[in-house]
Amino acid sequence: MRSIRLLPAGGVAAALAIALTATACGPTETPAADKPADTTATATASPAEGAGGPELPTDLADKLKKHGVDIDKWKNGEWKNWDQDTWLREAEDFVNPVIDGLWDTERMQSAKSPDPTVETQATYGGSDPVPRPVTAQREKTPYHRNAAPVGKIFFDSPQGHMVCSGTIVKDPRRPGKSNLVWTAGHCVHAGKKGGWYRNITFVPAFNDKGKSPSALRNAQPHEVYPYGQYWADWAVTSGEWIKSGGTNQAWPYDYAVLHVQPQKGRKSLEETVGVALPMDFSAPAPAQVGTVGAWGYPAGPPYNGVIMHKCLDRATRYTTAPATPTMYRIGCTMTGGSSGGGWFRVLPNGKTALVSNTSIGPAGRNGWLAGPQLGKGAKAAHEMVSKKFAR
Repeated sequence: MRSIRLLPAGGVAAALAIALTATACGPTETPAADKPADTTATATASPAEGAGGPELPTDLADKLKKHGVDIDKWKNGEWKNWDQDTWLREAEDFVNPVIDGLWDTERMQSAKSPDPTVETQATYGGSDPVPRPVTAQREKTPYHRNAAPVGKIFFDSPQGHMVCSGTIVKDPRRPGKSNLVWTAGHCVHAGKKGGWYRNITFVPAFNDKGKSPSALRNAQPHEVYPYGQYWADWAVTSGEWIKSGGTNQAWPYDYAVLHVQPQKGRKSLEETVGVALPMDFSAPAPAQVGTVGAWGYPAGPPYNGVIMHKCLDRATRYTTAPATPTMYRIGCTMTGGSSGGGWFRVLPNGKTALVSNTSIGPAGRNGWLAGPQLGKGAKAAHEMVSKKFAR
């Protein structure tokens, strides 16, 4: 068996921190500046006016027409119709036209976590003992200097405005210019009970200075979304999640990749933020993964959803149902809202890569998180989005 080089906990923390640090100058594009400039002010038009936004790609406009979606009616509120007969759910059905100005600060703060949990602790063969809780630590501010590729995902569901977490990852066909964001399947698709969520947008380094909810209400736009907002124009999740998402058979396939476009401007996400993380699709066994770091924005009590947190722990095995792939599990007190947030490991060559994402936690209390092993299926999803937008 090939040996795996593991760093001490302190060394892992340092390596992960370095990998999450932006290499660009930051939102200001000025090294000496102390705060980001307001280059992404909220649009003055109301969502009902359906104003502005990037031009619709031809294939998206055609797709909307095919499904009987009138873009003007959609922007004026037709998207609020969640009728099961018209709710688009198949892999090729994803549509998410930009509604300029929809996600303002007030709307963002009203969003809640989808809060996926498992009702009982797994007793299936292959699960290790429940790990000890690891208290989540607040990330240092400003986030754009300490964890730039981590951000929040906002979306609408039949239950209202929702939040998850996500991470900017590299695009093999657009080196240095990635527009890809990794998250959980349940952050983009309702699984067995529904279809694609709507108005999905990604905000890297959300709440850059780590302000409290009350202070954030009066914050300037550049403090809320220092790099702007990036709307998903394509999403891919696993076929298992689309078919059975929300059941114990599907949690090991709870992952998704988004391709995003800036609500303002044309610069790629990676160019703007200055960093994107590579992916690790080798699906190493938990014992070989070693220490992993999970980042996200926990929103369930005792957290408030606006502060970025992180946990470091050694991965163990977790099985949700018989004959399903083993998941990774770590001790961590982060709650719903951290779903979709990246799990990072230091590879034997010293580089840091995303190896999983937060999927589920225990019902009724917090103390651990579980995430899928990202193997061939996850790699295929990543490749599919990369190829679609290769140019």
